[in-house]
Amino acid sequence: MNLPVAMSRCAQKRPLPPWDMTDFTIADETLVDVPPRVLYGLLAIRVDVFVVEQACPYRELDGRDLEASTRLVWAARDGTVVATLRLLDEGNGVVRIGRVATAIEARGVGVGAAMVRRAIQLAGDRPIVLAAQAHLTEWYSQFGFVRDGDDYLEDGVVHTPMRLRNISLA
Repeated sequence: MNLPVAMSRCAQKRPLPPWDMTDFTIADETLVDVPPRVLYGLLAIRVDVFVVEQACPYRELDGRDLEASTRLVWAARDGTVVATLRLLDEGNGVVRIGRVATAIEARGVGVGAAMVRRAIQLAGDRPIVLAAQAHLTEWYSQFGFVRDGDDYLEDGVVHTPMRLRNISLA
């Protein structure tokens, strides 16, 4: 089996199981408090989505998860991580939502939205920025995010800078 065939098979969306939001729990912790199996699960989802599914080889482990102020947020079903994101301190009171990823089998039931709402809650009154993959800008707008600059290419994927709350990073 060659690698491109394996990647295309991984990227196929599986049939949606009969799940609803009552099947999931949303949790958040700093890295030092994340149980090892949970950490493994959330890192595996990030690699599955960003590296394998999107066929985008990049250095997933960038060191930002190790920062004391970083909050890892995840959704789990029956103890298994099915989605994740991280909330980073960007300095000057600004936080960044990043690495938003949901396992194929858990898409379409609202776990991503629940995690984003939790991240917004954790940010409090602080301004929030993110780099949305361009095809997801409308999805992020449902939470109040607005475009904050020109689209740019990162790792072969078009991204749109977005912000929540009236800030200027210029």
